Amino acid sequence: MFHLKRQLSSDSSSEQSSAQPPEQQLEQQAAPESDQYDPYNPYSYPSHGGEASDDGGHVSSINPYELPPGYDAATLDPFYTPSMTFHSQPLNYHLYTLPRPDSLSHRYFISDEVREELQMRSETIRAAPPVGLGLPEELQGYHSLVPLEPVGVERRKFGSWYSTLYRAVNSSDGATYVLRRVENFRLMQQAAFSGIETWSRLRHPNIVTIHEAFTTRAFNDSSLVVVYDDHPNAQTLYEAHIKAKPPQFQHGRLQAQPNRISERTLWSYIIQIANAIKAAHDAGLAMRLIDVTKILVTGKNRVRLGSCGIVDVLMYDVPTEISFLQQDDLTMFGALIIQLCNGNVGATNNIQKAVDVLSRNYSGDLKSVVLFLISKPGSHKTVGQLFDMIGSRLLTELDESQNAVDRLEGELMTELENGRLVRLLCKFGFINERPEHNHEQRWSETGDRYIVKLFRDYVFHQVDELGRPVVNLTHVFTCLNKLDAGSDERLMLVSRDEQSCLVVSYREIKACVESAFSELTRG
Repeated sequence: MFHLKRQLSSDSSSEQSSAQPPEQQLEQQAAPESDQYDPYNPYSYPSHGGEASDDGGHVSSINPYELPPGYDAATLDPFYTPSMTFHSQPLNYHLYTLPRPDSLSHRYFISDEVREELQMRSETIRAAPPVGLGLPEELQGYHSLVPLEPVGVERRKFGSWYSTLYRAVNSSDGATYVLRRVENFRLMQQAAFSGIETWSRLRHPNIVTIHEAFTTRAFNDSSLVVVYDDHPNAQTLYEAHIKAKPPQFQHGRLQAQPNRISERTLWSYIIQIANAIKAAHDAGLAMRLIDVTKILVTGKNRVRLGSCGIVDVLMYDVPTEISFLQQDDLTMFGALIIQLCNGNVGATNNIQKAVDVLSRNYSGDLKSVVLFLISKPGSHKTVGQLFDMIGSRLLTELDESQNAVDRLEGELMTELENGRLVRLLCKFGFINERPEHNHEQRWSETGDRYIVKLFRDYVFHQVDELGRPVVNLTHVFTCLNKLDAGSDERLMLVSRDEQSCLVVSYREIKACVESAFSELTRG
């Protein structure tokens, strides 16, 4: 029930007169719909029936998708990118208003580290290529090709062939994929793609998923193109752990950055790569390429084996027993560990010296794994035997994986209620300041709509004793959550001219919002 606390004469201003609708009209419009819930209405919520907790859903009133000044929105087109020079401008990764309440920093927002990482990936996906590269506009349903390797530097070779990586957008689903192009490759038999079909059916968390392969002359030659999942901002093991890093200032002077990997990280890599190898071997496949430049680090200690299946196409004319290829996988795996332990891709040229360095810096168990992997092929040398040697470290990796899931779920919980409260704010936008509805010029200023307007002012337009705006996210979140829950708590709404005030509950305001919005949806 609304209680009119103060009323002036009817000859005051129009703002005052519109702020004083008849009490009977307010009672009829606000009360009956508060307990109704329509399961087919996406904007209707069931009543919670009790007092709302301050720990309810939360949302920021700041627009997280607002572009920084000067950003060219044309570069965000997910389809064909414009033919113009792309000027990269750094995103404003921290998009929330500062300072934000300390008490809310871990309850209403995902962590800065996670948000910035995701936004940087989004920026990378939407990058447009520089002009003048002569890339094809369309390639078997893929467009907007962007080179993933520096242009003008020494070209990389994939075996005996030159190879180039591109990111491209698929026309059918709008998602980005990575295209590895092998130049000047002539396909002799269509059956060479049979291995690609088998790889495309293999889904594993430590293998970069392969989708398809085809040949094309769009690059003015006969090229093989293999399509993989895109993992933006991923690094290879070589870039992350072996490539020399620029010196940094420490204690007032430049110091070189060490490349040695911790043993805990190494065991995590070993377990993940061994798991991927086992999945391939169980499917009757062989990796055939385990190299520090082809394994991606896509997250915190998360690795995925890339460029799978492509050797099967390139070497299709050279038949080889699958058992021999699987044994060779384990040997390449051992060489990979030696390179990581020594921080040098040439460490395998002197195995004895490399093992001595490994022995000084790492445990005996790690040395035993390496010696097993680089030993002579035999029936005893299987990936299953490798897991027996890893032993209880598998449980440690499982614990870390579950902890990572818990952390991500915690981050997700901070954003859980955003959708509900955004729908609430959208209703405010539809109702407040609407110039006309059903030929009624002052529709938004009368009846239930006036209550909604006063509540909007209560939440967003408060001022302090000096007349300065009060920008308090805590106040906004608390009010919106109580309104969403339909709390019975009462509050006082004061008109802008301070000549009248209404004492209402959040439940009654929610009924006013639903009533006004329902009237709009009915037309």
